[in-house]
Amino acid sequence: MYEQQKQKDEKKSAVKMVLLMAAATAVILTFTTTPWNYIPVQVTENAEVLAVIDAGCVVETSKGHSYVVFDCDSSVGEIVSATFHVPGAELNGYYDRIRDKLETVEP
Repeated sequence: MYEQQKQKDEKKSAVKMVLLMAAATAVILTFTTTPWNYIPVQVTENAEVLAVIDAGCVVETSKGHSYVVFDCDSSVGEIVSATFHVPGAELNGYYDRIRDKLETVEP
């Protein structure tokens, strides 16, 4: 009887340990893969019109990316409001921190 109770207690503690390890692994993976750095974020900013095309205006953002603003009737050189999506990492400085770390490793 005592042996059966001891085996049940050992199984319970083993299950608890496995669940604890699974929870810890989930937390570690969440913080190391940082999914919020890859989720697109909507940004609206004023940008200069580089070119006018049939679809609208091509603008350059402060980060140096070109986007098309549809239904735009502005001319080249004017400032228009542009709404676009960028990865969250571009806004929170994640790429800059990675670049800084890489520079310290280079020979």
